[in-house]
Amino acid sequence: MKAAARTAEVLVVGAGIAGASAAFALAREGLRVVLLERESQPAYHTTGRSAALFIKSYGNATIRRLTAASEPFYQNPPEGFAETPLLTPRGFMFIARADQLPRLEEELALARRFVPAARRLEAAEAYRMLPLLRPGYAAGAMLDPEARDLDVGAIMGGYLRGLRAGGGELCCDAEVRAVRRDGGIWRVESRAGVFEAPVFVDAAGAWADELAALAGLAPLGLVPKRRTAFLVDPPPGMEIGAWPLVADVEERFYIKPDAGRILCSPADETPSPPCDAAPEELDIAIAVERIQRAFALPVRTIRHRWAGLRTFAADATPVLGFDPRTDGFFWLAGQGGYGIQTAPAMADLAARLIAGRAREETAELRAALDPARLLRGR
Repeated sequence: MKAAARTAEVLVVGAGIAGASAAFALAREGLRVVLLERESQPAYHTTGRSAALFIKSYGNATIRRLTAASEPFYQNPPEGFAETPLLTPRGFMFIARADQLPRLEEELALARRFVPAARRLEAAEAYRMLPLLRPGYAAGAMLDPEARDLDVGAIMGGYLRGLRAGGGELCCDAEVRAVRRDGGIWRVESRAGVFEAPVFVDAAGAWADELAALAGLAPLGLVPKRRTAFLVDPPPGMEIGAWPLVADVEERFYIKPDAGRILCSPADETPSPPCDAAPEELDIAIAVERIQRAFALPVRTIRHRWAGLRTFAADATPVLGFDPRTDGFFWLAGQGGYGIQTAPAMADLAARLIAGRAREETAELRAALDPARLLRGR
């Protein structure tokens, strides 16, 4: 005898930023939504371990378009979504050695397409803004003054409250064990019970391909990649609160003020199986070496260290849309390191596609995100 199932119109698996924002948007479309999370709390993995910056000048053209489209939501969220601003000023700077200046000019040209205020800095100005820079290291820099910090806690809280207000439900400790389609309905067996719905949304992050395999679908080739970060103390007496996030123009390291300390990363992208990611000493040592080459930053004590998995498609563009190989299976995965800054636009597009209300002007964007692109030629 089949176990009694709880029913919905849409099941969303994965309560990171992708799943939470999509569930929120689906509930606002008037659909009955259940959001399933394998862990005991939402945002446990990548979302909760993000550097949390909103940068319109970062990522490929599709990412930048999604980020720009997400800005209005974060600037003016729905009433009651959050009690504090979701975006606060930070700034983003690329620095370049003399041999990296051609790359810097390329990045500046790309940045100005979405941030006209982005500007080139001569070395002297970069040093005035960042007194920690080692003399002679940077030959130039680029500043995006519109980059801002994201309040991830407030954003996730707003999405989950909105989901519940719209009649949706979050179920934690609900690791999915089996998925099958029967009579036009997806039946999902989990630790929290059995759920059924005609639409199944795979927002499982690093586990997205594994979840699809449970549903009988061959993988899209999504690859989780580890990103390491740690906190150190700034030099005594140095005020760092107004500094921008500063990255090497070839993205081999970055630093960012974080609650009175300095967040450091080697900007690593090491392929990893889906897991509760942990930092490795070698990655931390590499980051310290690269950062100390650029900055006069003594690293005496690592105050805190962590790692997260950022999941990428082969073309580094997210995957959003119905799978052409079966009915009712919807992909929302592969956001890489851009999931939070693109979440409002991704969620809105996903909800409109599922509800059958996609706008004609989004056709080009839908094609860029379509999972079918990753199946061609296989």
